[in-house]
Amino acid sequence: MLDKDQIAAASQVLVKHWRDGTKLDALDARLRPQSRADGYAIQAALETQSSGKLFGWKIAATSESGQKHINVTGPLAGRIMSDTVIADGGTASMLGNEMRVGEPEFAFRMGRDLSPRAVPYTVDEVLAAVGTFHPAIEIPDSRFTDFASAGEAQLIADDACAHLFVLGAPTTADWRALDLVEEQPQITLRGQRYIGHGKNVLGDPRAALAWLANELRGLGITLRAGEVVTTGTCHPPLPIKAGDHFAADFGVLGKVSVGFV
Repeated sequence: MLDKDQIAAASQVLVKHWRDGTKLDALDARLRPQSRADGYAIQAALETQSSGKLFGWKIAATSESGQKHINVTGPLAGRIMSDTVIADGGTASMLGNEMRVGEPEFAFRMGRDLSPRAVPYTVDEVLAAVGTFHPAIEIPDSRFTDFASAGEAQLIADDACAHLFVLGAPTTADWRALDLVEEQPQITLRGQRYIGHGKNVLGDPRAALAWLANELRGLGITLRAGEVVTTGTCHPPLPIKAGDHFAADFGVLGKVSVGFV
């Protein structure tokens, strides 16, 4: 287990690369996390150095394609900071972005707190705490040059590849009455159309949301009212470049889009 000085030093290295838009091969061996717990401790230290406030949470690698993309075997939680959120229909900079993919996602804004407790939360309990549903787009990236070989612990420390995030308007539809597993958002990019699927998100976006709540529970962190949770891509990550316009149509659940420069 890393000590507090190592955790602080590791976070400072990552923050510097984040702010400078530069990459590193790996954290120095003395600062490198060896476990998920180490990774999450470094990630928590990143939050204290951010110029933004905690906006919410992301889940990386909820789909098989997402796991293959960053070479992990299961989901990772990361923080979304307010200074990385782009308005729906806005423009995202590609500067320093080496991953260069966009991901359509099911997102939820919490309506009340879920505090840590001994017993895991059920899906129904977590859903009961949700305020609103939103279509979303994540634009991930990593501070590591070769993110596919960085490993689970370093990727968690790297904020689970959090980079930029676009949140659509809250849906006016009765999303609770829909089977989100079978929802198939349509993504339009460079004149091509792609079809996502709710089942790609840990089998069910609602199950992914519950996973996040319980991952935080295990870390002793409260999932707070007002925070947004985006549950991971429902389509294999789609390559993007400057000049592209990425639009995701979630049908009755709404639309969200972003351009790239």
